[in-house]
Amino acid sequence: MLVYVAFALREHQRFGTTGYDLGIFGQGVRAYAELHMPGSEIRTATAPPTFSGNAYPLLGDHFHPILALLAPFYAIAPYVETLLVAQAALVAISTYVLAGAAGRHLGKPWAALAIGLAYGFSWGLQELVAFDFHEVAFAVPLLALTCAAYLDGRWVAAALWAAGLVLVKEDLGATAAVLGLLLLRHHRRVGLTLFVGSTVATGLITLVVIPALAPDGQYGYLTQQYSYGVFDGWAVKSHTLVGLLAITAGLILRSPLAFLMLPTLVWRLTSPNPAYWDTALHYSAVLMPIAFAALIDALRKDIRLPVFIPLAVMLLMFPAKPLGDLVTSEFWQMNPREKAARAAVEQVPSGVSVAASNSLAPHLTDRTRTYLAVRRVLREQPDISWLVVDTRDPFPAGEAAATVRMVEANGWMRVHSGDGMAVYRRPAN
Repeated sequence: MLVYVAFALREHQRFGTTGYDLGIFGQGVRAYAELHMPGSEIRTATAPPTFSGNAYPLLGDHFHPILALLAPFYAIAPYVETLLVAQAALVAISTYVLAGAAGRHLGKPWAALAIGLAYGFSWGLQELVAFDFHEVAFAVPLLALTCAAYLDGRWVAAALWAAGLVLVKEDLGATAAVLGLLLLRHHRRVGLTLFVGSTVATGLITLVVIPALAPDGQYGYLTQQYSYGVFDGWAVKSHTLVGLLAITAGLILRSPLAFLMLPTLVWRLTSPNPAYWDTALHYSAVLMPIAFAALIDALRKDIRLPVFIPLAVMLLMFPAKPLGDLVTSEFWQMNPREKAARAAVEQVPSGVSVAASNSLAPHLTDRTRTYLAVRRVLREQPDISWLVVDTRDPFPAGEAAATVRMVEANGWMRVHSGDGMAVYRRPAN
C-alpha cells in the first residue's frame, strides 16, 4: 500500500492524472459525500448530443453504486487524492487475502511471500494504480475474497463475496454467474442461486437501470462506433493473453478458477474499441486475483511446481512497468511543465466554474465546478467564467488549443501564460 500510495500521489502531483477518469470519479464521489446522486461535469464533454444538463449522471454511464462507500472518507478529506489512497488500500487488502490463502494451502511461508509479492506488484495492478482511479479497484479485493473462500471450500462465503461484484460494474455480474456454475458441483443450491441472481441482475442493470438513468435512454457501450472487427488487432490482443500466462508460468490453466477470466476476456477481445485490447490501462486488474488464485489452486495439487517463477517474471517486467519510474530521479524532480501547470491552476479562484484541459482538471474538481475544455462545453455552459489549459494536451484531440482560439475571439482576458499553459477569464458583462 505504501509503495502504491507513494507512486499515485507523486503521479498526481506531477500532473500525470487526468480528468478522464480521476476528475470524473472525484466529482462522482464528491456528489455522494454531499448526499446527491453521482454526476460529473467533466463527463458532459462526451455526452450524447441530446444532453443539456450541468452534470452527467454517472449511473447512466456505468453502474457502480459501490463508490458511495468512499463518501465518508471524502467528506473527511475532500480531495481527489483520497480516491488514490483508497485504491492503493483496496489493492493491498487483496494482496493480504491472497498471500494468506497461499500460506494456508501451500503450507510454506516463503511460498506465501513469493506469491504475495508477485501478485501485489503484478502488471495488471500496476496499470490500475498508474492510470488514475477506477471503480474496478473494489472488484480486486472482492475477487480475492471470493477466490480465497472457494479455495477454502467455503462455498456460501464465496457466493456472497461474488454477489457484491454486481455493485462494482455491470459486466462483472457475468463473472459472478460463472462462479455460480463452478459452485454447482460443490453446493448446488448456492451455485444455482448465484448464477440465476447474477444473470438476472446483470440483465436488469444493463437493459433497464442504466438506460433509465442515461440521458438518451440507452446503454451506450452496446453500440460503440468503431471500425474494428473480432479478427482485428490480434497482434495486440495476444500480448494480453501471453502476459496472463507469463505471470503464473501458465499454471492457471490447471485450475477451474481460470474460467472466471472468460467473461472479461471475451468482452474485451471481441470489442471494436482498441483501448480494451492491450495490457495497458486498468482493464486487466480484475484478472489478477483470479489468475493468482488459480495459481495457488494448481500449486496445492503439486507443490513441486515452480512457485518462484511468477516472482521472477514480476521482477523481470518491473523496469518496464509503471512502478519502475519510482527508481528514476526524473520521477521525483519538478520539471518545467509541472511547475508551469501548478502556477496555472493556482490562478483559478475557488468556487468558480472553470473549463480545464484533461491533465489539469483533476487538480480543480475539489474546489471548483470543473468542466473539460472543449468548444461544445464552452458554448453550452454559459456559467463557465474561467479557462485553464495546457495547449499540448492530447485529449480530446486539438480541443485545448481550439478553446484558446475560441475565447480569444470572444474577448476573454488572458490572465496568465507560460510554458504552454494559458489561463483566461470571461469579461464581465
